Amino acid sequence: MAKLAALEDPKTRAVNEKHGDDHGVNLGKLRAVAKRLKTQQELTCRLRETDGTAARLPAILICRPKAFERHRLDVMLREARTPKVHGRLVNYVVKEYPHADELRSAWFADPDPVVASAGWALTTERVAKKPEGLDPAGLLDVIETRMKHAPDRLQWAMNHCLARIGIEHAEYRARAVAIGERPEVLKDYPTPPGCTSPFAPVRISEMVRRRQDETVA
Repeated sequence: MAKLAALEDPKTRAVNEKHGDDHGVNLGKLRAVAKRLKTQQELTCRLRETDGTAARLPAILICRPKAFERHRLDVMLREARTPKVHGRLVNYVVKEYPHADELRSAWFADPDPVVASAGWALTTERVAKKPEGLDPAGLLDVIETRMKHAPDRLQWAMNHCLARIGIEHAEYRARAVAIGERPEVLKDYPTPPGCTSPFAPVRISEMVRRRQDETVA
């Protein structure tokens, strides 16, 4: 904790707070701390007890995902209210958990939009890597009905799933593009040069084009 406190930077905190995060430690420096610590499940639990974002981020990187029980991951997800902790918990821990799909099903329709966004993120992962058993048409129905007025984090997750369906499933591509075009969700999202816009119609078109170019090459 003393090391993390020493890495605190007011300018980093100011930038992070604009995006809903409440810490002032550069992520690269946090990763370096985690790399030195290596895997330590007991320390993971102790760092999480501090209730500080700067401590919870390296805690995620040094844990053993398979060591958690399902109910514990559910509690951790519901406690993860800042975007970086929430996103990294889903991507680095839950996705590596053997029963991640059970959590996906439980979170998908949760009344808490932040929890539901985790369910949608895991669904997007399945669309890309293990689509068997999913209903893309049904997912598109929900996205078409709810995405426009969903809270920000849930809207982002739904939009990402919409784009992934359009990229991975040619038979649903036209409908996915049409759903994205009508509400124009994230159409004006600021995108750095060289990066692909999160706006679903643009993202679908660009990613499909890249795959076609790779196939030709």
